[in-house]
Amino acid sequence: MSATKHGIKKQVQLPWSVALRISWLNIRVRLLRALITAAGVMLGVAFFSAVRAANLYAPPLDPNDPAAIETATRQTWLVVMSLLMSTVGISNSMLMAVTERYKEIGTMKCLGALDSFIVKLFFLEAGMLGMVASLLGFLAGWGVVFIINLFRQGAAALSAVSLVEWLGLLGQAMAVGVVVTVVATILPAIRAAKMPPAAALRVEV
Repeated sequence: MSATKHGIKKQVQLPWSVALRISWLNIRVRLLRALITAAGVMLGVAFFSAVRAANLYAPPLDPNDPAAIETATRQTWLVVMSLLMSTVGISNSMLMAVTERYKEIGTMKCLGALDSFIVKLFFLEAGMLGMVASLLGFLAGWGVVFIINLFRQGAAALSAVSLVEWLGLLGQAMAVGVVVTVVATILPAIRAAKMPPAAALRVEV
């Protein structure tokens, strides 16, 4: 933010590299809260990956079998509910992070940080946590299903799923995890961006 004798002239838009560095430092400083947030994503993605992986190992679904269709529908609802619970947990964790960073956010805004920069910080932080947690969740979910089928099928489990199917499931898990994390961050990020600087600095936390 540059100032002249006529007052404030403009605010400076900081580059993505600065936002990325600040987001990374925030994760390191608040590592415990970051781990709690990541755990919610990881568990949701692990369940999603386990269900999808189990379907890859299972025989093709028979559309004429009501029991099989009912089981598939139940699994889909369970996955949706687990991801919804993950979203609520992540959003709550990010809202708490906003509360803990009142003075930090207020200081940045007083120094000229735009609302868009504050939003950018939260989305970058959520995106990094989402990618790492999604990868770990996929490995956990896939690993459990693979080990179970390894005991059931023996060496045949190694070739039961192709590399293309494996990579496709990995992409789905990463996409689901990142989307859930980013969606859950929308409300906390907007709340942080709309915070009046002076009021934030007066808050005792």
